[in-house]
Parts: sequence; C-alpha cells; structure tokens
Amino acid sequence: MSVQISEETAEVVSQSIEVSPLTIHIGAEISGVDLTRPLPQQQIEDIRAALLKWRVIFFRDQAMTHAQHIDFAKQFGQCTPGHAVYGSDSEYPEIYPISKNRSANHFREQVRQRPWTGWHCDITAAINPPMASILRGDIVPPYGGDTQFTNLMAAYNALSPSLQTFVCGLRGIFRNGMAGGANVSKEYAEQIKNRTLESEHPLVRVHPETGERALYVAPTHLKDIVDLTPTEGAGILEILWAHIVRPEFTVRFKWEPGSVAFWDNRAVSHLAPKDIFASDFDRQFYRVTLVGDVPVGVDGKESISLQGEPILAA
Repeated sequence: MSVQISEETAEVVSQSIEVSPLTIHIGAEISGVDLTRPLPQQQIEDIRAALLKWRVIFFRDQAMTHAQHIDFAKQFGQCTPGHAVYGSDSEYPEIYPISKNRSANHFREQVRQRPWTGWHCDITAAINPPMASILRGDIVPPYGGDTQFTNLMAAYNALSPSLQTFVCGLRGIFRNGMAGGANVSKEYAEQIKNRTLESEHPLVRVHPETGERALYVAPTHLKDIVDLTPTEGAGILEILWAHIVRPEFTVRFKWEPGSVAFWDNRAVSHLAPKDIFASDFDRQFYRVTLVGDVPVGVDGKESISLQGEPILAA
C-alpha cells in the first residue's frame, strides 16, 4: 500500500522527534531520540516517516555498541548478513565493518575518474537490494571523510517528460565486479569470483511504500542497458549518471564520533569519501542493512535474477 508523505505527516513527526531539514530535496537531522534504547512505537513510526520524506536522516551523539546498533535496526525491518560479498563481523553477523583500508576500497585505483565514479546504492547487483542502510561512525577523522547522498526521486522528477517516458521502458544489467583498470588485491578478486551477483533491474523503480518513481541508475554496479547497443547504452548512461549527481539533488554529511546515517537504499545513491586516502587519519565505521524487496518497474514487471541468491535475513 502506498503511503503519501504530506505536510500533515511532517507536523505529526515534529511532535515526537525534532526534524531539521538540511537541503530542499534530501537529508534531515533528527534529535530528541536515544537510539541506544528501545524506541516508543510513535518514535519508530515518526522516524520512518522522516526517512520516507527526506530519504536520508542523520543522528548525532549516539554512542552505540554493536548490539545496540543491531537492536535499533531491527525496529525497522529484518537485518541482513553484514555484506553479501565481503562478509561480516565474526561476533556480530549483522555488522559490516567499514575500515579505511578494507579491500572493497579498490575504486580509488581506477585509471579513469568521472564525476559519477563511486556513486552507488548498496548491493544493487542482488535481486533484492537492501531496503535501507544504517551506518555509524566510531573512529572519525577530525576533518575530511564526508559522505554524500543524492535523491533519485528528485532526479527522476527533473527529467523532461519525453526522457521520463523513454527511461521508464528500460532495464539494466547490474553486476558486482572489478572496474576496468582497477589495481586490486588477490583477496578482493577471490571475493568477487566466489560471490558474483548479477540482476536485471528496471531503470525506473516504483517505491513500494510511497509509490514514487526513482531513477535507479547508480553507476558502480550498472553495466549495460538491455536491448540497446553498447554505444547507445553508454551514451544514455552517461547522461543519466551525470544527471543524478547534480548538486541540487545532493546533501553532504560531516561525520562526528557517534553520528549515525540511516538512508532509504531504494531512493538514494551515495558516495563514500576518497579524500581520506590522502591523510594519515584512521576511519572506522560500522553498517547494518535491512532486507529489501525485489524492485518493480513502472510496467509492473519485477527484476530478474541472473546470478547469485537473494539476500536473506541474518
């Protein structure tokens, strides 16, 4: 059932939690809530409403343990294993540690950098990408290391009607794997080889809760457009990728120790920081993801799995 987020809903949210929007299209800071404790039902509902309205929400000063992080996430859905490809924390299978020098950070070695390089939705190569991601900062650099997010609904709405009609009929091949020219470790290559995921998703997916349309073209895993020639597909994708990262659709978050970002992975693409590799600062974060649904296009057709298994609950 579709849920429309109205101004009236926003007023209800403000009675339970304080919501401070950061930009016109995306991002809000939430205060007046303690994520380390079980939340009242009203706060759970209002946080979810804020997430659907602002796509990504942020919390400050939340000194959470792994167990508290997992318990908070479970109030909004089922937790997946830490990562479908890269594994998880040995003690807490729902936790995915994100360190500065993790093997997945191979993208900084790419030969060719474009404005959209590195932008992605989490694990879109799976048939059912995670519904949401919840990331907390533990060891945070004193400066640098910001994360950027972009609103894929706003990007779709800003397309011309003719281009909207065209892309609504397209489907793409999403695959995890090594980027061309990447200098990767043997360990990383083995991880990809043993856990390959590949799916065909609509390039415009309908949000299962709000009914909105998202331009589902996060660059990192989208490789080709079905039924177009490689030249045609590459040209269309470059137009769409440049479009979704336009500054007016984005928000940039400056982390502090105890900060938490909670984003709707069905509506948002994000960019992990690259500047931290030019510093000696350490950076240690932890992520939990929630089980997602199979994307559905405007025509009502679901995505198709080409390789790999669905992401199930941990």
